[in-house]
Amino acid sequence: MNNRPFLAITMGDAAGIGPEVVAKTLIDSSIYKRCTPFVIGNTEAMSEAFKLINSQITVRRIECVREINTNGGTVDVLDPGNLDFGEIKYGHISADSGRASVEWILKAGELASSGQIQAISTAPINKEACNLAGHKDIGHMEIFQKQTGVSQVATMLMAGDLRVVHLTTHRSLRIACDYVTRDNVLAKIVLTHEHFIKWGFPSPRIGISALNPHASDGGLLGDEEHIQIAPAVEDARSMGINAVGPVPADTVFNQNIDGIYDVCIAMYHDQGHIPIKVHDWKRSVSVNLGLPFIRTSVDHGTAFDIAGKGIADHISMMESINAAVSLVSDSKLPGI
Repeated sequence: MNNRPFLAITMGDAAGIGPEVVAKTLIDSSIYKRCTPFVIGNTEAMSEAFKLINSQITVRRIECVREINTNGGTVDVLDPGNLDFGEIKYGHISADSGRASVEWILKAGELASSGQIQAISTAPINKEACNLAGHKDIGHMEIFQKQTGVSQVATMLMAGDLRVVHLTTHRSLRIACDYVTRDNVLAKIVLTHEHFIKWGFPSPRIGISALNPHASDGGLLGDEEHIQIAPAVEDARSMGINAVGPVPADTVFNQNIDGIYDVCIAMYHDQGHIPIKVHDWKRSVSVNLGLPFIRTSVDHGTAFDIAGKGIADHISMMESINAAVSLVSDSKLPGI
């Protein structure tokens, strides 16, 4: 009897490094001791990826979860036949590849929502390719949010003990600043608190980053801290949440690394991504909060410049799967 959770790995854009990092991960036998992984993507692309890394592993096309070989020995690919890999060139943006990559994501969401699988780990998609295919939702989280209809979601990046939840991700900086409102900040604090309680933190310590330099220097460099962020933190504290802030962005992330906080909340994409990637880029992974299923991801892009060369680093993909399995099996983040 197979008691290991079923984990779907979406292949990502076929013209990028997604198939390669998935292949390099799935040749590690330790993965199969903790979960039953399979790929949602293109069979030919995965076969080519294994050839690229000089692996003799067998790739097998399946049509449904029931056909997965739970005994291992093969890499099963749920392939809906929606992409002609012969028309795809490594490193080239393709509307066909973008369309297929989104369809694989939606298939994973469908399987997770119906309870046929227990978690999803995603390889990178190319946002330009997806846009060319007519998809305006420019990230996995946004695609899953639209598919499931949930109102409140967030991206959390993890690298070791540094954990950063983002108020916004795929927004221009100009628009992201407009999202720094009392209600939005409070909603993210509450969402973060609820998930960390579920993950075994009895009273999670949440550091809230400022938006402006020096937390605005008493209003000299902006007023968002005084008008929006500080009131949201006070609202959270009145609800019994252990939130602190706004803390200057050049301080809060080091304090998280030093153990003062269990998690930080960044106000926009690069404010949170930069410290994570400087701290430990190779091992950084993404976890979504708010979705009705577990979804983790690599913390890198399609890397078209090295696609098809066999030199991509797969550590983030491995860490992504480890994080997903920990959340399924132990309801805890790795290392906790």
